[in-house]
Amino acid sequence: MPSGTLTVSTHTGKELINITDTINAVCMSQPISSGILSLFNPHTTAGLTINEGADPDVCSDIIMGLEKMVPTLTYHHMEGNSPSHIMALLTGSSLTIHVENGRLLLGTWQKIFFCEFDGPRTRTIHWKYLPDHEYPPLTNHNT
Repeated sequence: MPSGTLTVSTHTGKELINITDTINAVCMSQPISSGILSLFNPHTTAGLTINEGADPDVCSDIIMGLEKMVPTLTYHHMEGNSPSHIMALLTGSSLTIHVENGRLLLGTWQKIFFCEFDGPRTRTIHWKYLPDHEYPPLTNHNT
């Protein structure tokens, strides 16, 4: 099972970075044509999501919506980044994407985004490509 790590550099406190081309390049560099690609983000103040990538205003609207949903309160966490932890909880830390003929099976407008909520930082994403396998036909074990 091929696997690896990607690096993402973020530039602001909160941003969504389109990583679709980078992830597609990973798929196309593998000798596997079809399967499942798993992405995992090991950071507690960042997330991964699939959303519209045609209009950049969608990303700023998502951040604005998350900021509205997760207000700045007097949190107990001493680092002062509790809203970032909650936003990461809402977006999630992993994605599973189907791959056919070396290409991600995304919808017309869909892109993959790394969601930074506590930047700027240098982040990593772990990936694992699980190939499709041909399985033998089921046999009747009741005989």
